[in-house]
Parts: sequence; C-alpha cells; structure tokens
Amino acid sequence: MKNTKLSRERAEELLAILEKRFLNNMNRHADLKWDDIQKKLEEYPNKLWSLNEMEASEGEPDVIGYDEKTKEFIFCDCAAESPKARRSVCYDHEALESRKANKPKDSAVSLAEKMGIKLLDENEYRELQKMGSFDTKTSSWLLTPPEIRKLGGAIFGDCRFNQVFVYHNGAESYYAGRGFRGILKV
Repeated sequence: MKNTKLSRERAEELLAILEKRFLNNMNRHADLKWDDIQKKLEEYPNKLWSLNEMEASEGEPDVIGYDEKTKEFIFCDCAAESPKARRSVCYDHEALESRKANKPKDSAVSLAEKMGIKLLDENEYRELQKMGSFDTKTSSWLLTPPEIRKLGGAIFGDCRFNQVFVYHNGAESYYAGRGFRGILKV
C-alpha cells in the first residue's frame, strides 16, 4: 500500500497553503473557522495526504461547505480551470481498456481513487459554480449515473456564456482541455 502520510514539514507547509486560500476566499465558507478545520485535518493525516495530491496536481483545494449530518468539512478543487495535471484522461478504467489506439495515460475515476477523492457529481458541480467562475476554457468529467455509463457514455461540465452546461461524450474520449475536479470530506 502506498504511504499516505506526509512528512511533518510538508504537512505544515500544506496547512499554511490551505489556510491562506481559506482566508482569501471567505465567500466559499463564511460561517466556518480555520482552527476547526485544521484540528480535523490533524486528526486524519490520510485526508491531508489526499489534499496534498489535489494541491500537487494544481487543483487548489479549498473548503466549500460543512455537512451537518456527517459533521465533515467539504473540500473541492477550486482552480479556475480543470486541474492541469489531471487533463487528457478518459472517464474510467473500462473506457481506457476499450481504446485500441492512442490510449490516454489514465482515467479520471482511477486517478481520483488513487488520490483518495471522488469526482464531483452534477449537483456538486452546479453548487461549485455558484461560488465563482470555473471551467470557462476547460471542462471537467463528472461522476456519471450508472444508467448512462452502462450505455457507454459519461458526462462532463463547463461554464460558457455565464451558464453552466452539462454534456455527454463517449467515456473513452479524452481531450487536452478536459480533466476532473475532486471532492473530499474530512
């Protein structure tokens, strides 16, 4: 199993990055306090590791809410465009395996699993778009309902003309401007 614990130095550095982003974007989490979030992150080093993976792949994770039912803080990739290091991937492993030629390096679902996060679903994506302007030049794969995936498709979203659009594509397709955004509850 892959080591999912950060060095003390990297953990401190990451916490400082996350705190700065948190304080600079209070519109995403007006009623939350950083000290509460940091305390929770320190209790779950594997979640801090996942946030580091999000940060390392240029996702710019930030807190976007709090789940009252589960008592968890919700982190999401808040980079203006789909994270650069997660683009040019097809939807899932099955789609990757179905390609005969010109296979992408990986799939969105597989990369998310390796990072310990999940893809945003359509509702989460639409909620994120209420907090800013995201994917105005790129697009992001979204967690696809099984009934669509069973037929070979997958969905993705973007924002054009100040409007959020959700489209479909063959799950095996991949583009330089399409990646995925992750969500993580802590």
